[in-house]
Amino acid sequence: MTASSLPILVLYYSRHGATRKLAELIGQGIDSVSGCEARLRTVPAVSTVTEATEPDVPAEGAPYVELRDLEECAALALGSPTRFGNMAAAMKYFWDGTTSQWLAGALNGKPACVFTSTGSLHGGQETTLLSMMMPLLHHGMLIVGLPYSMPELMTTTSGGTPYGASHWSGVNGNQPISAETRTLAIGLGRRLAETALRLKDQSQ
Repeated sequence: MTASSLPILVLYYSRHGATRKLAELIGQGIDSVSGCEARLRTVPAVSTVTEATEPDVPAEGAPYVELRDLEECAALALGSPTRFGNMAAAMKYFWDGTTSQWLAGALNGKPACVFTSTGSLHGGQETTLLSMMMPLLHHGMLIVGLPYSMPELMTTTSGGTPYGASHWSGVNGNQPISAETRTLAIGLGRRLAETALRLKDQSQ
């Protein structure tokens, strides 16, 4: 990462890889904007028993997020698979531990977007996206969605909403990402990065 690049955090939780693929596409959109650079991070799984079950460093994929990533980022893309129409417990657990950043206003005024994947086509994509917006709004973030000027919103059959990028991954997580979903995810990352740049220019 160059000293002049705006760091844009792409924070996700992915159990079977579908949400991770969306995160990578959003990161691709961010990196396509000159002056911005995606920083992919994940969160560890949580257990129903009161003992640590995850390694300190994930075996593959992005590193685990640190609270300083929130403080350093110029914008945030947040993603989680659906759990009964809500964000996954692992992501909720992380946000429950951000009180210090909330009190300090670390994310106040920064743009953010959300994305999700579901096992069934009507499995709560939009409610999950809305559930992820709630902590971001409490942190004072500015929500960026997908405009209908992107024609793929009108033709997609596997996901994609004005609230954020989404993907129908199938019960076994083996449904490929469609061309429309790919375009929407990359476009969402690009829009987030462009918004971050505009806000930076206005503050100078």
